[in-house]
Amino acid sequence: MTVGLKDLVSRLWPLHRTLASDGTDEALHVIGEHLPAGAAYAIETYAPGEAVWTWRVPPRYVVHEAYLETEDGERLLDFKDNPLHLVSYSVPVDRVMTWAELEPHLHTSAARPHAIPWEFSYYEPRWGFCLSRAQWDGLPRGARYRAVIRSEFVADPARGLRVGAGALPPGGGGDDAAGEMLVCAHVCHPCQANDDLAGVATAVEVARRLAARPLPPASMGVRFLFGPETIGSICYLSRHEDLIPRLKGGVFCEMTGNRNSLILQRSRQDGHLIDRIARDVLQRRGRAFREGAFRDVIVNDELVINGPGVNVPCISLSRWPYEEYHTSDDIPDIVHEDMLAEAADAVEEIVRVFAANYVPRRTFRGPVFLSRYGLWADWRTQPALNSALDKLMLRLEGKHSLFDIAEELGLEYPLVREYVERFRAQGLVEARPIPSVSEGS
Repeated sequence: MTVGLKDLVSRLWPLHRTLASDGTDEALHVIGEHLPAGAAYAIETYAPGEAVWTWRVPPRYVVHEAYLETEDGERLLDFKDNPLHLVSYSVPVDRVMTWAELEPHLHTSAARPHAIPWEFSYYEPRWGFCLSRAQWDGLPRGARYRAVIRSEFVADPARGLRVGAGALPPGGGGDDAAGEMLVCAHVCHPCQANDDLAGVATAVEVARRLAARPLPPASMGVRFLFGPETIGSICYLSRHEDLIPRLKGGVFCEMTGNRNSLILQRSRQDGHLIDRIARDVLQRRGRAFREGAFRDVIVNDELVINGPGVNVPCISLSRWPYEEYHTSDDIPDIVHEDMLAEAADAVEEIVRVFAANYVPRRTFRGPVFLSRYGLWADWRTQPALNSALDKLMLRLEGKHSLFDIAEELGLEYPLVREYVERFRAQGLVEARPIPSVSEGS
């Protein structure tokens, strides 16, 4: 079911979601409510200051109040009216200053002057306010201003940064040798709907569909990861390094709700099986799409998943660019149910092909007596398969995956998989897992 994807975006959108905040916690709990029970979703906590590879877990960010007013008390900007008025992770301040002193701490959007930009300083201590250009223009230069930010950086381990994750096994249970696929989306952009609650909704929908119609037995499991951008996946993978060798491929979902064509960002390997499968799926869907190289479209957690020391081939699927990006115009109104559903369709199919793919290795010698095993394809009803029978049989040497065979012979993947599965049912081939290329292997 795709009904309700935009409703999920709308429910999460108002929450004050940062790297670690009460709003992020609430978002992760809501996501868990929408995931299937079979995913065994759980939320993990990482203590502020904890070393996670070369990074440190940031503290929880609590804003008690934040506002800008004139020296005589006229309120100009207020965090409680819109969290985007405050630069995320601003340090505390309470001072009266001149325009010249204040102006370096004010931020507007040149591209969308009527909107409030979203600015953040997650890892560098500073403070600031964001406003529209009209508001900025209207501030008297000769006045004195009072800036008040009562923020708190909480180091309590029990209130640390949180990440949510769950995994769906294939039908009939998992196969350790098959490994897993990773589907990831981030939650840490306050008052941003398309970036990236749309990606969250798309990932949740894929999980629902995989639970309703599980992958074939012995397929890869599919793990879903939700957390703050970059640091969330670093925290999770640093705590679960044993998982890295099991990961065969990943998909990062983001910005999937606006009205633009889908764009595929290829993996760092560029030409890996997951790249070819994603391109084939998008081509066969018959809708216009675009593609770009790794880190050339929009940058996110793929640099963790597909980066140094991990290197799990990871694509991203988005609808970048869109004009409302990182401003107060990124609201649920620009997110569309049909766009979310179309993205979920594409991600689901990519996952179904990649996760169910395997490398068939023959157990027979000589050409198979196809008729004896009910494997002959009639040229009158299956001309494409009939003309490829010998070539297909010659590719059952344990060197080509099912998708490789389909791609090389110009056949539809479902046709090849169904046909080779008939060989397997007769004991004529054995299934070998897709090899991992991660640096944890």
